Amino acid sequence: MKRHGHNAPQRRPNKSRDVDTSQCHEGLVVSTHGRHVVVESSDGERLICHPRGKKSEAVVGDRVHWQHTLEGGDEGLIVQVQERRNLLYRQDEWRSKSFAANLDQMLMWIAVEPVFSEAQLTRALLAAKSADIPATIVLNKVDLPGAPAARERLAPYKAMGYPVVELSLKSDTEVAREQVMPLLEGKATLVLGPSGSGKSTLINTLLPHARAEVGEISQALNSGRHTTTTSLWYWLDDSHHSAIIDSPGFQEFGLHHIAPTDLARWMPDIAAHMNDCRFHNCTHRQEPGCAVQAAVERGEISPIRLSLYTDLFDELSRPRW
Repeated sequence: MKRHGHNAPQRRPNKSRDVDTSQCHEGLVVSTHGRHVVVESSDGERLICHPRGKKSEAVVGDRVHWQHTLEGGDEGLIVQVQERRNLLYRQDEWRSKSFAANLDQMLMWIAVEPVFSEAQLTRALLAAKSADIPATIVLNKVDLPGAPAARERLAPYKAMGYPVVELSLKSDTEVAREQVMPLLEGKATLVLGPSGSGKSTLINTLLPHARAEVGEISQALNSGRHTTTTSLWYWLDDSHHSAIIDSPGFQEFGLHHIAPTDLARWMPDIAAHMNDCRFHNCTHRQEPGCAVQAAVERGEISPIRLSLYTDLFDELSRPRW
């Protein structure tokens, strides 16, 4: 049986030296449907493209070289995936799931109700940090009674330096739009969050006709029209300077592509103290002279955050054969 780490998606696809791209077109992957992808050409046309091999390496946000199929028509063939700036993905025990590549930022979209999971939030922020993707936390539905408790739970993240934006998309659409649009201008932004947090409401508010266009392509590929099962790229302006990538909701967010010994440096509150530990290889769990444990006792690190770190460390340390 193969060990799972061997199947992790590469940060940068292999660049085949013998691939001739001189006769190819360049394009942007705007959605994926199994082995097939939808590519937007430089003139704005979108077409279905197929990989050369059995498995597609391309993900939403990838820049690719493609050419028309031999039969012509309105379909194409992916010849090469260009080098990526970054890739956000989750790695469960035996499976990888890519969200998008070449991102400028991630909005972690959560809500007062349903009550967000701090474990999910931490995992998503860890994945973004390890991929060098800036993250902003958006707390939706702040008009609901549970807002003060949600703010209190997010206080440690604000203290770490994560921007936190509060809004209520459904109760005041215009004000919420005015808050969100400045965050998105000039950037490719992935919106990530659990089901029910209001991501679909955001897309429908910003781009009321977008889903119908995507639905036509999805129908052509015999994929679901009403549920987001893949990330989808939407332009927010005619000049194509700003884009939003809608991602599927998730229940689990595996981090098996991150070594347990790297966890601390991707958690800003723990990283701020880790170099002061007595031992250079301190795991911040039970070693004497641990500066992280001392910071928890002083109230500088939330005990919940240390508990999340410990659970993750143990999870990622278990053998995966």
